Amino acid sequence: MGPKLGPRARRAVAALGVVGFLIFYVWAVISIGSHLPDNQIVRLLYYGIAGIAWGFPLLPLLSWAEKKPK
Repeated sequence: MGPKLGPRARRAVAALGVVGFLIFYVWAVISIGSHLPDNQIVRLLYYGIAGIAWGFPLLPLLSWAEKKPK
């Protein structure tokens, strides 16, 4: 097993992970969005769901960063 990270180090790793993930996520959402049909309802639904969905993949990372050390 590797070395244990302290709370500050875990938060720093999580912050870098969040920034990296969001850069990729925004790129992916824009790339997929450019292939959507030219319909306002479709785009509203897509970007509305994408605007909410970004938080769910980050929950495990953020909960790990805030976990109390044993």
